[in-house]
Amino acid sequence: MSERATREETVNVVWSGNWVAERLGVALEGGDELGDLLGLALRRNPKRAHLLVSNVLGKHVPQLPSVVHGAGYELGERVRALLGPQEARRAVVLGYAETATGLGHAVADGLRDAPYLHSTRRPVAGVAPAGGFEESHSHATSHLLLPEDRDLLAGGGRASTLVLVDDEFSTGNTVLNTVRALHALHPRERYVIVALVDMRSPADRDRLTAFAAEIGARVDLVTRAAGTVALPDGVLERGQALVAEQEARAPASAPPSVPVPARVTRVALDWPAGVPDGGRHGFTPDHRTALEAALPAMAQRIATALDADAPGGGDDHGQGADGDRDRIAAAEHDRDRSPARSQGQDRVGDQDRVRDQDRDQDRDQGRDQGRVRAPRRVLVLGFEELMYAPLRLGTALEELLGARAEVRYSTTTRSPVLAVDDPGYAIRTRLVFPAHDDPADGPGDRYAYNVAGAGFDAVVAVVDSTADTPALHAPDGLLARLAEHTGQVLLAVVPSYTPTPVQEPPVLPEPLRGPDFSSYAPDEVGWLLQDLSDTELEAPTEEREEAIQSGGAHYAESLPVEYQPSPAYQALFTAALETSAARIARAVGTVTETVLAERGPRPVLVSLARAGTPAGVLMRRWARHRHGLDLPHYAISIVRGRGIDATALRWLAAHHDPADVVFVDGWTGKGAITRELAAAIEAFEASGGPAGFDPEIAVLADPGGCVRTYGTREDFLIPSACLNSTVSGLISRTVLRADLVGPDDFHGGKFYRELAASDVSNHFLDTVAARFDDVAAEVDDATKELLAADRAPTWEGWAAVERISEEYGIHDVNLVKPGVGETTRVLLRRVPWKILARRGAGPDLEHIRLLAEQRGVPVEEVDDLPYSCVGLIHPRFTRGATGADGRAVAGGSPVADGGEAVREA
Repeated sequence: MSERATREETVNVVWSGNWVAERLGVALEGGDELGDLLGLALRRNPKRAHLLVSNVLGKHVPQLPSVVHGAGYELGERVRALLGPQEARRAVVLGYAETATGLGHAVADGLRDAPYLHSTRRPVAGVAPAGGFEESHSHATSHLLLPEDRDLLAGGGRASTLVLVDDEFSTGNTVLNTVRALHALHPRERYVIVALVDMRSPADRDRLTAFAAEIGARVDLVTRAAGTVALPDGVLERGQALVAEQEARAPASAPPSVPVPARVTRVALDWPAGVPDGGRHGFTPDHRTALEAALPAMAQRIATALDADAPGGGDDHGQGADGDRDRIAAAEHDRDRSPARSQGQDRVGDQDRVRDQDRDQDRDQGRDQGRVRAPRRVLVLGFEELMYAPLRLGTALEELLGARAEVRYSTTTRSPVLAVDDPGYAIRTRLVFPAHDDPADGPGDRYAYNVAGAGFDAVVAVVDSTADTPALHAPDGLLARLAEHTGQVLLAVVPSYTPTPVQEPPVLPEPLRGPDFSSYAPDEVGWLLQDLSDTELEAPTEEREEAIQSGGAHYAESLPVEYQPSPAYQALFTAALETSAARIARAVGTVTETVLAERGPRPVLVSLARAGTPAGVLMRRWARHRHGLDLPHYAISIVRGRGIDATALRWLAAHHDPADVVFVDGWTGKGAITRELAAAIEAFEASGGPAGFDPEIAVLADPGGCVRTYGTREDFLIPSACLNSTVSGLISRTVLRADLVGPDDFHGGKFYRELAASDVSNHFLDTVAARFDDVAAEVDDATKELLAADRAPTWEGWAAVERISEEYGIHDVNLVKPGVGETTRVLLRRVPWKILARRGAGPDLEHIRLLAEQRGVPVEEVDDLPYSCVGLIHPRFTRGATGADGRAVAGGSPVADGGEAVREA
C-alpha cells in the first residue's frame, strides 16, 4: 500500500449511519471506534427495524479478508490470555449462524488449540441434533447444534469453558437462551462471551450478571468496543413506515451494471480430503492445520483462473477489445457510486479512492498497449453460513496477489435489508436471487449486499457442494446476478462435509423380574440376564471339572446339575438359619449403613449374581425398613477370567449415574472376584464404555480382608451359601457362551421353576429381616466404629491361599476356595479333594461336615487357619483319579497320599 493510501485511510468522510440517524434519531453512544466499526441500515422486521452493519465482519460490507480474519483472531488471542494456555486448550468455541460462523472460526484460530462448532439452520440428513436454542430478535430464530462428535459440547464437563461468539451483543437474549439450554445438558463453571461490539443497555447487563449467579457459573465478556444504541420513542413504527416508503420507490434488486454478462467459469480447488467445509459438524485443531497447509495451493489455482479467464485474455468471450472497453466504462461509472467509498471507517473510506486512482492509471496504460490487464479488484463471495472457507481462501489470495490486486470478502445472507444508494447508508445496493441449497424453511429470496456497483473486476463465488444446484445456475440465480455486475465470475465449490454415520447404539434388553424370572417379588431385584431356561446347559459335575481343568471348556459355559438336598441337610439349613439370622441381620445393617454414609443418599445396589443377590435384597430391605428408601437393585453377571457383563454396565449407565452404583456380594474368599471386578471396570472404560463405576465391592462378610466396605470380617455361616438356586430365587449360576450370548446380550441364566416346592429363598429373606429391629442398636454402634476405623484391605486371605496351594502341592490358587461360603460351593458344584477345617470351628461347619460325608471327602482339622474352613478342588482331576461318581477313592489316591501323589503326577 502506498504512503498516501496509508495516510488517507484514517480519514473519515461520511459515516455510513448518517442516513438512518438523521431520519429516525437513532444514535450510537460510546467510543469513537463504534463509528468506524458500525454503520446503520433498516430492515423489515417486526421486532427491530434498525440493523447494526459491521464493517469488519465480512457479511454485508466487502472488506479486506485479512481485516475480517484479524478482527476475530485478535479476540481469540484475548480469550486465550484471559483463560491461560492450559484452559484455552480445554475450551470449546461455539459460533452463531449465520452471521458469526466465520467470526467464531477466527476466534477459535486465536485460541489456537480449541475445537470449534457453529449452530446451523440447515438440518442434515442422518445427523440428530445434540441441542438447540432460539434467537428471539432474528428473522430466522431456530438454531440447531449438529456436532459429529456427540461429546464435543460436553467438553470435559464442568472443568471446561464454553466460548460463545456472536457479531454483536445487543440485548443478551440469544446468549441467555444458549447458556440456559446447554447448561441444562452440560453444566459448566465458566462461560466466555465474545463479540465485536457490546451494545447492551444497563438493564441487560444486570440481567446477565443475575443469570450467572443463578446458575453458579462465571461469565466473562470479551469485546472490541462497547456502547449503546439510543432509540427514540416510536422508532420501530417510524422505521417500518420508512422501509415501506423506500421499497415502493426502489427496485427489489440492483439493475445490471455491465452491458454483457460475464461468463461463469468453474475452478477446481482440490480441497483437502477429510477437512470439513466449516464448523457445522465441528472443526478441530488438526483440521485447521490441514487447511492451512492446503491454502496456498488453492489460492494459486484461483489466481491462475483469474489470469486465464480475465476479460481481454482471449477471444473466447466473444466480445473483443471494444466489448471490454464498454464493460470497463460501465464499471468505472458504477465505481463512482461504490458503497465502499462511503463507509466512513478506517479500512474502507478513502483507501478505495486512492486505489481506484492507481487502478485507473494501470487501465489507461493497458489501453495504450491494446489490452486489458488482469483483474485489479476481486471479491471473494461466501455463502450464508459458509463464511470461514471463503474467508481463508480470500486471505490466502490476498497474500498471494499482494499489490497486483485488491481482494475483498463478503457473503450472501438470508436477512432482508433495505438498500439505499446514499453515501451515509451502510447498504448501498442489493442483489436478490432464489435460495439454492434446498433450505429446510422452503424456497425464498437470498441477498448479496454492496456487490452491485462496487467496481469489482471479478467475483469468486464460493459455495459448498450442497448448494451447487440448478437453482444456483438458473437465469435468475446467484451466478447470473453476479455476472450482470462484473467482468468475470469464478465458481469454487467446497465439498460439503458428510459426518461419519453414527452407529445407533443397540436397543438394550430390559431386566427380567419375578415371577416370570425368579421367585423374588418384582421390586426386589431386576436381573440383568437373558432367560436361557429352555436351553440344556447342565452337565455332570465330574465331566465339567475334567473339561475345565484340561482347558477344554470354561466353567461359565455350562451348569452343574442342581444339588437336591436330603431331608437331613434341609433340616440342618433350617436350624442354621434360626441360629444365625440375627448375626446376618447385623452384618446386613452394618454394611448398608456404611454404604448410605459413604455412597448415599440413594445408591444403586448391583449384586453379583447369584451369591450376591440375596445380600442385595436384604440390604434393600434394610434401607426401606430403617430409612424409608426404595433403592434400585439389580443383579449382574461377572465371570472369573472373562470379566463383567459389558452390556449390563451400559444398561446401568443409560438408566443411572455410574457413580451411584454400589456392587454387592455375599462374602469374599481370597479376593479373586474383587480383583476381577477392578480389572473388568478398567477394561470396560478403556474400550470406550461409560466411565464412573466404582469397582469396590460391599459384602456381608470379608474374612479374606479384601474390601473396605463390609458387615463383618468374621468367617461364619451365611445360610444362603448352603444351597444353590433354592435360596437364590430359583436362578442358576450365570452362563457365558459365545453361541448363546452375543455382544449386545446380557449373560444368561436359568429359572428353575420345577424346583418351586423346595424353594426357601423368601423364607431366608423374611427370617433375617424379622431380626432387623432386634439388632438396630448393635448396628448403629458397629457402623460408627467402622466409619472411624482403618478398613484398608489386608489381603490376608490371599496370602493364606497361596501358602496352602504350595503346601498341598496344588500350585493353582483357583483350586483353593477359602471360607464357609466358598467351601460350600466346592461341595455342591465342583469335585472336592479335601476340606481343611479350623480346629474347634464348631456349629458353623455342621453342614460342611454333612456334605463332605455325603460326597466321601475327608475333613482335615488344622491350626493357624484364618478361615473357618477351606475347600480344595481336586487338582488335575480325571474321572479315573476319583471314580466316575466323583467320590474320593481310598488307597493310593491323592486323598490318601496327600499332595505327594499330585506332585508326582
